[in-house]
Amino acid sequence: MIQQIVRRAGVVALLLAGTTAVQAQVGPGTQWTKDGYGYLQARPDEIVQLDARRPGQAVTVLSKQQLTPTGQAEPLRVRRFALADDGQKVLLNTNTKKVWRYDTRGDYWVYDRGSKQLTQLGKGRPESSLMFAKFSPDGGKVAYVSEHNLYVENLADHAITPLTQDGTLHLINGTFDWVYEEELDCRDGFRWAPDGQSIAYWQLDATKTPNYLMLDTTEKLYPYTVAVEYPVVGEDPSRARIGVVPVGGGATKWMDIPGDAVQHYLPRMEWAGPQKIIVQQLNRRQNESQVLLVNTATGTATPVLSETDKSWIDAKDQAVGWNWIERGRKFVWASEKDGWRHLYAVDLAGHEKLLTPGNYDVISLESIDEKGGQLYFMASPTNATQTYLYQVPLKGGAAKRLTPAAQAGWHTYDISPNGKIALHSFSTARQIPVDDMVSLPDCQPLNAGVKQTPPPGWEQIKLPKTEFFQVKTVDGVTLDGWMVKPTNFDPAKKYPIVFYVYGEPASQTVTDRIGSGMNRLYQGNMADDGYVYVSLDNRGTPAPRGREWRKAIYHNIGALNIRDQAMGAKEVLKNSYIDTSRVAVWGWSGGGSCTLNLLFQYPEIYKTGISIAAVDNQLNYDNIYQERYMGLLPEDRHYFVDNSPLAHAKNLRGNLLIIHGTGDDNVHYNNCEQMINELVKNNKTFQLMSYPNRTHSLSEGEGTSRHLATTYTKFLKEHCPPGGR
Repeated sequence: MIQQIVRRAGVVALLLAGTTAVQAQVGPGTQWTKDGYGYLQARPDEIVQLDARRPGQAVTVLSKQQLTPTGQAEPLRVRRFALADDGQKVLLNTNTKKVWRYDTRGDYWVYDRGSKQLTQLGKGRPESSLMFAKFSPDGGKVAYVSEHNLYVENLADHAITPLTQDGTLHLINGTFDWVYEEELDCRDGFRWAPDGQSIAYWQLDATKTPNYLMLDTTEKLYPYTVAVEYPVVGEDPSRARIGVVPVGGGATKWMDIPGDAVQHYLPRMEWAGPQKIIVQQLNRRQNESQVLLVNTATGTATPVLSETDKSWIDAKDQAVGWNWIERGRKFVWASEKDGWRHLYAVDLAGHEKLLTPGNYDVISLESIDEKGGQLYFMASPTNATQTYLYQVPLKGGAAKRLTPAAQAGWHTYDISPNGKIALHSFSTARQIPVDDMVSLPDCQPLNAGVKQTPPPGWEQIKLPKTEFFQVKTVDGVTLDGWMVKPTNFDPAKKYPIVFYVYGEPASQTVTDRIGSGMNRLYQGNMADDGYVYVSLDNRGTPAPRGREWRKAIYHNIGALNIRDQAMGAKEVLKNSYIDTSRVAVWGWSGGGSCTLNLLFQYPEIYKTGISIAAVDNQLNYDNIYQERYMGLLPEDRHYFVDNSPLAHAKNLRGNLLIIHGTGDDNVHYNNCEQMINELVKNNKTFQLMSYPNRTHSLSEGEGTSRHLATTYTKFLKEHCPPGGR
């Protein structure tokens, strides 16, 4: 799919190209060949290899027959796959099931290309219970997690050795609890040692984390509860520790990570060579980061790199993998300590060298080409709504833009291991994605003679005529925005305006890529019906505009972002073609919270609001996300309370529609119920749509998406009528 909507802590994001399959936490990713010129692809009934230099030519790696188990008529439906280092064995993931957001649980099979045997792993384990299966370095074994325990299976005789046996629903080995997965992107929780003789893994003890009990009243005759270990603001995190266990079985050696094992987070860990692992540790407040080198024989940890921030420090970007250079003597690390997000080379003694000097942000590190002496990264120094590929020497220096100047918009690059080619995707808000293969560093298409065809379905979609603009607020803050005007726009008329908001640190809404300016919840076409549709990015959103822009929101979710949005809206409303009596705002999750606060705090501006899956009381949300941006209890309690929509509900004057799923495991339904009580107490009328047992995505159940869109559209048209006047 071109567009996938993801909702985590309020994120509404557009996902494009994936990452390498061996390292991918979720999704099929890209499995490159060793020479870097080919890549493998799973198709409905086969796995093929393609040559990037010869588009369209596919060589079958595993055929339909080879993917069909003995005694079965149909081949395996491969969701993910990986090749052993020698290419002789293929690990196949199928029959997958969701674990909260992603389908990381399933069955695994191995196809041996030498013996031509297809064998299922984990015999005796429950169906679809295996997670994160990975070949050992020599390809002779596979390790995986099942029901919170870690196992190793010998591929010669398929003997299974349990490495842990104490795993339960709340004592978690080799994977993570709900909040680590949701807020730190941690899922795959174990790593093979380079020599294949041991495995390092996380253990999370969530036995003291209170269960949030969600009530299911429709699945069975009698209601029952669904328990999720969910630490809200103020609750202690799960105890987190890292151990190393021999692959032949035996006792785990626990690493001696300094400090309180409860009052910290361990978001990243990898092997750093024989008998060494490297770990990132964050304190509970998440404003102190330490990188530690740990001797796995003794468990002793040695600090390598320390950093503090007056607000927060993010975990290392990629949840799997470490960015090593110089054969493991140094690594590349990102930091905002000079006011911009830059890359540094760090040796194991902690000495640092700035690689990307300048007044701009590195958006993401894409690839390290040591042989060519270059780093590839994404940045956009002059336009925070776009992304481009840049190159800088590994020794540091001036960055060079590689993306052609004529291609203004949003780019992604999946760079091959040889650093010479990349899978490339390009779109703008007014142009459907173009996917091609490009050479590096010149970014010239390798398949220039091949006609690009739109992905299926796009030819039926009428793209909005999205215009980008900036406004300067009364506070002197310049905000990026986009606007879609009515189709038959007449500047002499006055039109209703609808603002789409998110406004929290997890996502931007103003990006020059496909999807911006579109509203999937509106039935019909907003522009054709005569609406002006607008979105603004406030301070605190993760735009590449410097540290101060992003971290100004610390202690201020519900205050600073709300004022920025309102003051930005005031500037937009000065346009003569806007009808200031017809002003609507809507958002989902963090955007739903923003919608409520705008409607309550600035009722003179916003007349109608549609709030979906909102955090109405910041004390209700999970500890990792909310404490990262708002602080700790008890000393910072007033920030949570004073800036929550609940504190301002008494000011409602306009039209409000609240939408929430009762089965939302992310933003629980009690948020909605607390808001209902507060509005009732203050005699404020509103409309409510509850969806039984639907989660944060409100996507489950026959007809749900259509009904949601119908409800949204009907309310908007009734209370903010379309059309010019």
